[in-house]
Amino acid sequence: MARQIQVSAEDIQRAKQLRDQATTIAEYRKALCVILPAELSIDADQTAELLGTSRRTVFRDRGRIRSQYDTPKNLWGGRRHCSMTIEEEREFLAHWIDKAIIGGVLTVPPIHAALVKRLGRDIPMSTTYRLLARHNWRKVQPDTKHPKSDPALQDEFKKNFPKRWQPSV
Repeated sequence: MARQIQVSAEDIQRAKQLRDQATTIAEYRKALCVILPAELSIDADQTAELLGTSRRTVFRDRGRIRSQYDTPKNLWGGRRHCSMTIEEEREFLAHWIDKAIIGGVLTVPPIHAALVKRLGRDIPMSTTYRLLARHNWRKVQPDTKHPKSDPALQDEFKKNFPKRWQPSV
């Protein structure tokens, strides 16, 4: 037999307030996850079946009501496994910005090598690409024509070029 839940009177009161103020079906179900087992003495499986949710959702919603007015202990999001802070990354990229401003061609492998050296351990190349993307660095496509090209000379070449190519004998 399943273990009966222990729900405090405060939790039942919070759930009833949530039920009365519910504007969506999700809020209403969350409140019923606490009220039904407490008042009808049913277990989580039966509650889940009545509400059309999973057993885990019943426990999860019950926990959310229990900690509704508490400050959250851990907030998801953010950078959990960062090697450098954002300021350190900006400082690292400042050296490379100077080269980019004067028109130098930058490629990722030298930046990656400098990052590996700075961190003192091997890191994947994707980490370097993500670092550059985080600081809004982007790939700049080269021009489609050569800087020393002459359009008039190209047109004349097209006009005078033989129609058929024959190998030299």
